[in-house]
Amino acid sequence: VSLRTMDYVASFGERMSAYIIAETLNEVGIPAEFLDARKVIKTDKNFGSAKVDFLETDALIADYYFKHKDKIQVVTGFIGAVKGAKGSDFGLTTTLGRGGSDYTAAIIASGLNASVIEIWTDVDGVLTADPRKVKKAFTIPLMTYAEAMEMSHFGAKVIYPPTLQPAFKKKIPLYIKNTFNPDFIGTLVSSDKNPTGHAVQGISSISNMSLLTLSGSGLFGVPGVAGRLFSGLAAANINVILITQGSSESSISFAVQPSDASKARRTVEKSFEFELKNGTVNPLSIESELAAVAIVGENMRYQPGIAGTMFQALGKNGVNCIAIAQGSSELNISVIVPKADEGKALNALHEAFFLSDTQTLHLFIMGVGLIGSTLLKQIASQAAFLKENRSMEIKVIGLSNSRKMILDENGLDITNWKSTLYEKGGNSTPSVFVEKMKHLNLPNAIFVDCTASKDVAEVYADVLNRSISISTANKIANSSSYDNYLNLRNIAAKRGVKFLYETNVGAGLPVISTLTDLINSGDHILKIEGVLSGSLSFIFNNFTEKTAFYDIVLKAKERGYTEPDPRIDLTGADIRRKLLILARESGLKLEADDIEIKNFLPQECLDATTVDEFFDELKNKNSYFEKMLADTEGGKLRMIAKVEGTKATIGLEVVDAQNPFYHLDGSDNMIVFTPDRYRERPLVVRGPGAGAEVTAAGVFAEIITIGNFL
Repeated sequence: VSLRTMDYVASFGERMSAYIIAETLNEVGIPAEFLDARKVIKTDKNFGSAKVDFLETDALIADYYFKHKDKIQVVTGFIGAVKGAKGSDFGLTTTLGRGGSDYTAAIIASGLNASVIEIWTDVDGVLTADPRKVKKAFTIPLMTYAEAMEMSHFGAKVIYPPTLQPAFKKKIPLYIKNTFNPDFIGTLVSSDKNPTGHAVQGISSISNMSLLTLSGSGLFGVPGVAGRLFSGLAAANINVILITQGSSESSISFAVQPSDASKARRTVEKSFEFELKNGTVNPLSIESELAAVAIVGENMRYQPGIAGTMFQALGKNGVNCIAIAQGSSELNISVIVPKADEGKALNALHEAFFLSDTQTLHLFIMGVGLIGSTLLKQIASQAAFLKENRSMEIKVIGLSNSRKMILDENGLDITNWKSTLYEKGGNSTPSVFVEKMKHLNLPNAIFVDCTASKDVAEVYADVLNRSISISTANKIANSSSYDNYLNLRNIAAKRGVKFLYETNVGAGLPVISTLTDLINSGDHILKIEGVLSGSLSFIFNNFTEKTAFYDIVLKAKERGYTEPDPRIDLTGADIRRKLLILARESGLKLEADDIEIKNFLPQECLDATTVDEFFDELKNKNSYFEKMLADTEGGKLRMIAKVEGTKATIGLEVVDAQNPFYHLDGSDNMIVFTPDRYRERPLVVRGPGAGAEVTAAGVFAEIITIGNFL
C-alpha cells in the first residue's frame, strides 16, 4: 500500500473520534462543532510526514475561527490536506508524522496567536530523565524552547520537535500536563530561563545507534572534506544524529540509525572512491550496539565544571565514552556509550546533577554468616542516620550464600532478608551472582565479600574489571600468589575503582591504612611486629592455671573468634595470611612459603581428621599445655608475627612485663611499626582484633569510604 493510501486510511480514527466528542459535548449542553483539520491545515505532498505551509494555514485558521468563535471547535489531530490550486492532488489527505496531534494544537495556536498551548498527556510533564530507566526522575517545572527541543531530539517522548517550532516562532508558552493528574503543575516551556533551576535541566538518550568513522591522512588540511561527506549523506536521505571531529582533522565520526548504517557506508565510500583506492582514506569503520546520552541545559555555559562532573560520573562507574560532541553554545553535551551501559550512564548522571545531595550506593553482599548478618544489622540501624546526616542512601541489591541468592534492583528489605533468601532464593554460585550483578549494571555498585571462600576470591578480577569496587573481609585473594595480589591492584588502578581489605589484618583496626600512610608519606619500614590474631590473643589472655587449654579454645570458637576449624588459628595459618599481606603492603615480594612458622601444637592435634577429633586430642594433651604454661615463669604467652628486613617469622613466645605485648587483654590485637621516623618510639596500633561486630564495622566503614570516593 502506498504512503498516500495509508495517510487516507489513518485519518479515519481522528475524524470519527473528533466527531463523536463534538456530538457528545452538544448532547450535554456544551455548544461544540466538529472541525476536520484538512479544511485549514495545508501541507506539501510528503505523505507520512507532510510539511505545513504556515502562510496559507495561518490565514485559513484565523479566518475560520473568527467566523465560528461562538462554539468550541473539536479538531482532528495529526492530519492535513495537500495545498495549492485545484488539481489531481489538491485536497488529498496527509499526515503530519510522529506527535502529529500535539503538533496540530501548536499549528492552530500559531494561526490564532494564542496566549497559551496546553498538551495533555499521560505523565507529569517533561521529566529530568526517562522514568522507565531512571526511577528517581522528576518533573522539570520550567524550561526554554531550546532545552525542550534538545530533550525531544534526544529521545524524550513527551514532546516532539515539530510541536515546539510554531510555539517558539510566535513565543507562545506551552504547558505539558497530565490527564490523570490534572492538579499537578506540569512543565511550562517558554522563552524564559529558570533562574533558580539546575544548570543541567535534563538527561536524555537515544537507545540504538551506529557510529561511523571516516579517517586517513587524506583528510588532513583538505578543504571541503566535510562538505563532500555530509552532502552525500543528505542526498541519500540519511539523517545524521551526531557529529564529532578532532582538531587534527584526521577523522570524522558521525552517528546514524542502525538501519541507515550500511547505506551510509556505501554512500561515503562512493563519495571518497578515489581516496580509498590510493590509500589516503581508510575504509569506513562502523561500531554498532551503541547509545547516545546527552545532558541539556541553557545555564551550563555559565557554570564551570559541568563537563568534568559528567565525565567523572561516567568514568567512576566504568562507562566508556566512545565519542563526544559539544557545541559552542554549551546547550548540550552528548556522548556515545555502549548500549549495555545506557541505563547505568543515565542513572549515574542523574545522581551527579540532580541528586548530588543524596548519593545511593548499591551493595551486592556475598556471605550472610556471622560477619554478613551483623553487617546487615548495622546497615539497617544506621541507614536513616546516613541518609539524613551524610546524604548517603545504602541499598542492598543482592545477597548470596554458598547455595542461594536474592536480588532486587530497587533494594531488598534487609529486616526480613533471612526468610526471603531461604524461601525464595534462586540457586547461586559466586560466578552466577557476579553475572547477575553485571547484568543489572547499576551505578555506584559495591561488591562486599563477607566469606572465607576461595571460590569468591577468584571472581575479584572479573568484578574489578567491570569497574565495581570491592570491600572484602576474605584474606584468601591477598594471601594467594604475589602475582595475583599485584594483578588485583593493577586492575583496580586501571579501572579507577577501590579494592579495600582493611579487615584482612586487624578486623576493625586501622592497620593497613596506617602502614599505607607511612609509606605514602615517604617513611621506610624497618620492622613490623604484631599479635595479629584476636582469637589467639583471647585464648592466651584467658589461659591460666585454673583453666584448661581445651576449654578456652572451645569458648573462643563458640564466640566466633576462631575460624570454623580452630587449627587455622592455632597453627599460625591465619596469622601467616595476615603477616603476608602486611609484608606485601610494606613492599616485600613474599610468598606464603617464605614465612617461617614455629608450631606449638602436638602432632596428634594436627593429625586429627575432624574438628571434633581435634578437640578430643586437645583434652587428651591437657598436661602438655599445663607444662607449657608453667614454663613461662611469670611471663605471658604470645603468638608473635615479625617482619624484619626480608625475613618473616611466626611463633609462640614468652614475653615479660617490659614487652608491649605483655599488657594485652581480651581479644585485642597489637601491631608495632618501627619506621625510620619512629625508630626510637615505635608506632603502636591496638584494639579488638576478632569478632563479628568489629569486623562488620570495618567492612561498613570501607563501604562508606568507597561511597565518598564515588
